[in-house]
Amino acid sequence: MSAQFATTALNTRIAFLVELATRLHKYGASSPRLEMAISGSAQRIGVSADVWSSPTAIIISFADLAHGEDGRLAQTTQVIRLLPGDVNLDKLCRADEIADRVIAGELELREGFRLLRALELPDTRRQQAAVIGSYGLSAAAIAALFLHSSWVDLLVAGAVGLIIGTITILSATRPRLSVASDAICAMVATLVAIVFSAFVVPLAIKSVVLAGLIILVPGMSLTTAVREISSQHLVSGMARMGGAMSTLLKLTFGTVAATQVCAVFGIEARDFELPELPGWVDYPALLVAAVAFAILFRAAKRDWPVVIVAVIVGYLATRLGGLISVSLPGAPFGVFIGGLLLSALANLYARYAGRPGAVVREPGILLLVPGSVGFRSVSYLLARNTSLGFDTGMLLVTLLISLVAGLMFGELLVAPRRSL
Repeated sequence: MSAQFATTALNTRIAFLVELATRLHKYGASSPRLEMAISGSAQRIGVSADVWSSPTAIIISFADLAHGEDGRLAQTTQVIRLLPGDVNLDKLCRADEIADRVIAGELELREGFRLLRALELPDTRRQQAAVIGSYGLSAAAIAALFLHSSWVDLLVAGAVGLIIGTITILSATRPRLSVASDAICAMVATLVAIVFSAFVVPLAIKSVVLAGLIILVPGMSLTTAVREISSQHLVSGMARMGGAMSTLLKLTFGTVAATQVCAVFGIEARDFELPELPGWVDYPALLVAAVAFAILFRAAKRDWPVVIVAVIVGYLATRLGGLISVSLPGAPFGVFIGGLLLSALANLYARYAGRPGAVVREPGILLLVPGSVGFRSVSYLLARNTSLGFDTGMLLVTLLISLVAGLMFGELLVAPRRSL
């Protein structure tokens, strides 16, 4: 600990650490990484911090290391109640940079605290419009990459994505709408698809709805939950798992409710599959998806090339792993290879670029997470097709285990140098 921190009041150091923990939580850091980051930062400014993090709260007990064992007898405990965070790569990197500069002595603690507080700025209208556009681009790209839909399906899925993006942005400042936004989005997506199919052009209804809702499907949350449980962060992992399952249920309820509303009014979709897109469309669709994810995760412009490369590498590694596997054929082994490669690349990037590995890891695994499989599993169960529902549920578990195993083995292959 430098002399600068030794002469700084304990309350000032605690205030900085609490603000840093709050920012990391809001910008999408998982519980294990947040706890590691805060504990390490506290140690370097002369404070002992016992951190407990969950998706909705952080509890930290502080003690001054300058007083040795006596300092531990006079602990201060802070409890911070928070809503679940969303990944914001730009602000996550900026918070990490501020912490590094404070620890290095380039910034005073009070100035670091002020800069962290300054990150709490609402999105501008231009940023909101960009995020809404990313929902539409993501939906269209998913329809082309994974669902191999027709041109009409792709365009309708993109339009549905734009509508869902608008609802999501509006719900961010309206708490009552936010609670039901998932179910509302699912209802709107299903209604638009059925009405369009009934009166304009036949669609592959399930594919269009799934592509439109893909950003809301909690595949990332399920993956993070399994990672936390596997690293013995049981409370946080189970809480995150419960939140992900509740989101799946709300999305499924919304689609079922919309289907029943259409049935009451006699609106029947013409569920007819048009000719599929040509194979070459996969490559521009992958590039579009990568750009959309860079916008969706609010990456800084300087990180866009890294995000785009991460998304492309993760997708291609997954496909290649699925093709070359013999003993474990199909998607699970491909997902394992993709997770392994992305985890190793994220740690390499963090080690040599001095920035959080989340810039590579979070957008890179988005095309690998099995959220759509979970959505289909719950849909089959609600439709009383228990056999297919449980079979799909087992595939979900297999994919989650494969992805988490790949991420963990990737960290063994290249040891992380940074908490984030």
